[in-house]
Amino acid sequence: MVPQHRSWHGFQLVNEASLTPPSPPSIIVWFRDDLRLTDHPALHAAAKTGQPVVCLYVFDESVGRAPGGAARWWLAQSLRALGAGIAARGGSLVLRRGPAAKVIPEVVRESGARAVYWNAIAQAPHQALESQLSATLSKLGIDSQSFPGDLLVPPSAIRNKEGRGLRVFTPFWRRVLSLGDPPTPLPAPKELRPSPGIASDRLESWELEPRTPDWAGGLRESWTPGEASARARLRTFLEQGVRDYVADRDRPDRDGTSRLSPHLRFGELSPRQVWHAARFAAAEDPTLVPGVEKFLSELGWREFCRHLLHDHPDLATANLQTNFDGFPWAPDGKALSAWQRGRTGYPIVDAGLRELWHTGVMHNRVRMVVASFLVKHLLIDWREGEAWFWDTLVDADAGSNPANWQWVAGCGADAAPYFRVFNPQLQGEKFDPDGAYVRRWVPELKDMPAKLIHRPWQATPIELASAGITIGKTYPPPIVDHARGRERALAAYAKIRKG
Repeated sequence: MVPQHRSWHGFQLVNEASLTPPSPPSIIVWFRDDLRLTDHPALHAAAKTGQPVVCLYVFDESVGRAPGGAARWWLAQSLRALGAGIAARGGSLVLRRGPAAKVIPEVVRESGARAVYWNAIAQAPHQALESQLSATLSKLGIDSQSFPGDLLVPPSAIRNKEGRGLRVFTPFWRRVLSLGDPPTPLPAPKELRPSPGIASDRLESWELEPRTPDWAGGLRESWTPGEASARARLRTFLEQGVRDYVADRDRPDRDGTSRLSPHLRFGELSPRQVWHAARFAAAEDPTLVPGVEKFLSELGWREFCRHLLHDHPDLATANLQTNFDGFPWAPDGKALSAWQRGRTGYPIVDAGLRELWHTGVMHNRVRMVVASFLVKHLLIDWREGEAWFWDTLVDADAGSNPANWQWVAGCGADAAPYFRVFNPQLQGEKFDPDGAYVRRWVPELKDMPAKLIHRPWQATPIELASAGITIGKTYPPPIVDHARGRERALAAYAKIRKG
C-alpha cells in the first residue's frame, strides 16, 4: 500500500510519487562533421549546465554533398568510436536518419528537451539548414545555440575592401596569422548526464560499409578512425615527423606527411587543436619551427579552401575563372577508365591511383601529378576527376577536393597556370628516385631498375625481359605521349585565351 500524506492545502491526499521533483529538461547536442569530445564547443556548453545531454547524430544526405563510398566507410567507424567515448562518460549516442530539419524537432518532442546546441558549419547549405532549424525550434519555444568550431577564423574576418573573400593564398594566410592564435581548445566533458529512453537507429541499418563486394579491406588495413587515433597520430607526427616535414613532404616514398586529413575531415580533431599542439611543440623545441610553420601553412590551405567554399557554394561544379567555361575538353570514357584503374602506362600516375583505391588516400605530390595528367595530357574535364576523388578518398572534403582540382586545372583561385604541365616521368624521377613508391603500388614493375622504373617504355627488350615485363601485356604502354599531350593542352589553352 502506498503511504499517503495530507497536504497543507485542504488536507488533500497525495502519494509520495507525486512529490518527486521532475527531472531537469535535457539539451540536445547535434553532431555533424565534429565527431569528437575534446574541443567541441556545443558539447562543452551543454555539459557545463549539468543538465542531461542527448548526443544526436543525424545522417542527412539532403544537405550538402552526400559522402562517397570511402567516406561512408570512415563515417561508420568514426561513429562507433564516438559512441564508445560518449558511453564511457555515462551518455549514449542517438542515431537517426533523414532530413535534420524534420528529425531534430521529432527528437525534441520525444526527449522533452528545452534546447538544441550545435557547432556551425560555414557552408551555404548548412547555414540555410541552421537558420531553418532555429526558426522551427523558436516556434516550438525551444532555445537553439550555435558555436564556432569548424575553422580557425570565421570567413567574416577575412574580407577585402569590397567585402569579398580573398582568392590568393599568401595574403589570406598572412591575414590569418595577423589575427593571432585561435581560442584554446576546450577539454572533453568528464561525465555526461544521460537522458534515457530515446530510440536510436542501428548503425548497421544505414549500410555505410560495403558488403558484396567488400572492397574496404585496404581501408581497414590502413586506418583506425576515431578521436583517440587522431590524437595519437598528431602526437606521433609532432614527435617524429615534423622535424623533416619540409624535406620529406613531397616524397611519396617516405612517411613524411601527417596523415591527419581524414581525421580533420570528420572533425575527430579540430583545426585549433592541431594549431595549438604544433605551436606548443615548436615552443618546446625551436629546431622544429621550420617544419611546424610549413605544416601550419598546409592547415592554412585547408582553411583557405573552406573559405572559398563559403563564398562559392558551387565550387565543385563551376569554374571560378569563367573564361574556362568555353574550354575544349575532350571526353573519352576509355581513357578516363584507364586513369581510374591506374593503367595509364605512366608509373607514378598509376601508383597514385592504385594507392587511392587501396588506402582511400593519395600522397599530396602525387595527387597534383595525377590530376594534371587527367586534365592536361588527356583533356578530360576536371569535374570527372573531382567526382572520382570524392567517391574514393576517405578525406574527401567539400572545400579542399574541388578547390585543389580547380587549382591544378588552372581555373580556380590562386591557380597554377594552365600552361604548367607536369611531366610524370620527371616528377617520378625527382620525388621517387629509387622507385620505392612505384614498386609498392605497381608490383609488376618491382624488378625494373631505378633508372628505368619511371620510363619502362624506353627499356630495351633485354632489360624488359630481365624484369619480367612485356609492354602491352603485363604493363600498358603510355596512353598518350607526353610531348603530344603537352602540345595539345597548350593548344586548348590558347583557344580560350583568344576567346
